[in-house]
Amino acid sequence: MIYWAPFLHFYQPPTQYKPVLDRIAKESYAPLLKVFKAHPESRITINISGVLTEMLSDYGYKSILSNMGELAEKGQLEFVESAKYHAILPLIPPKEAIRQIELNNKTNSYYFKSSYKPRGFFLPEMCYSDAAASIVSKKGYEWVIVSGVSCPDGWPLDVIYNAGPKAGGIKVFFRDDIISNRISFRSVDPKGFVHALKDLAKDREDIYVVTAMDGETFGHHIRDWENLFLGELYEMLEKPEYADDIKVVNVSALLKEFPVKRSKPPEPSSWSTTKEEIAKGNYYPLWQDPANKIHALQWDHLEICFEILREAARKRHNDKSKKFFILAREALDKALHSCQFWWANKPRKLWNENMINKGLVLQEEVIFNAYKAIELSGARESERKSIYYSYVAPARYIAGKILDAILI
Repeated sequence: MIYWAPFLHFYQPPTQYKPVLDRIAKESYAPLLKVFKAHPESRITINISGVLTEMLSDYGYKSILSNMGELAEKGQLEFVESAKYHAILPLIPPKEAIRQIELNNKTNSYYFKSSYKPRGFFLPEMCYSDAAASIVSKKGYEWVIVSGVSCPDGWPLDVIYNAGPKAGGIKVFFRDDIISNRISFRSVDPKGFVHALKDLAKDREDIYVVTAMDGETFGHHIRDWENLFLGELYEMLEKPEYADDIKVVNVSALLKEFPVKRSKPPEPSSWSTTKEEIAKGNYYPLWQDPANKIHALQWDHLEICFEILREAARKRHNDKSKKFFILAREALDKALHSCQFWWANKPRKLWNENMINKGLVLQEEVIFNAYKAIELSGARESERKSIYYSYVAPARYIAGKILDAILI
């Protein structure tokens, strides 16, 4: 038997324009759920970031959330956990990573109620590190899904790897990058996909294949792809000549079907990292490329956000101070989102000045409100001056450099 476990990732940044979200919801999310509901035997595992859950509720798309919950109650859809604002977990302090996970769980548990029972975890952009995996494991999640490019041993078709003690003993499912990308770029049709699965199964009794991609691939990036690929594929797999060979399952269901074997930990990587980049130690090139000057400035600015917020946390001595601290804390949660870095890759033709600037504005809100919390805390003037010139002044200089880089 071939077990196929499809995975979809649903996310939009907190800085997304409402008309864009409207278009994606109507072109992709709603039609996708319609396909799943039309095929009761279909199975899907999804990550929906808490920030998107909130935006869909706020912008009038509660039916999308209710349909997800209904599919989860029926066992067709499996939710996994993630970071609420899609922060790159290996690149931020552990306490911030834990906070992002807890915020995501709180948000999605509120909206999806009892249907939200995540066993697995999606590291945003599949950015893997042993430290991040260990945090996920300690939070009680059983498995992570990572890019196939990070696989350290023989390709696991009939065994599930345990990443070992450095990764908290977490189980790892590797995305089949080749097949997933063929779907994502419309270079395979349903029949070709089935043939690809059968080719992998030669000389083996039971195998599994995990595919993963953005949910927006279907209907938004590729018009009507949810019907032309997924809909037609599910119909094919309902026929006896295919159903006897291929079974569609949620990812967690694979844990019952295949043995677990100790393995080396996956290589630090993302689902956009190449083998060559891993060899050079450039593990997360779209978010922290050593050769990218804007990335360096963005992370320098963000480091100041962490530092000044810690100062504000120690000095929130009265109601006014606490009010500004809360605003700074909430702004930092959002300011960790990945898109501001992703859109700062001009040589790779991933370039959007407004998305870079909107991320910077969130970071500036952290610094502004954190300093106001300190200023109103009753701290001595000498201390306030020291903090201003240690954090606020350098941050303003760095912000100017970022603006120069995107304006000139």
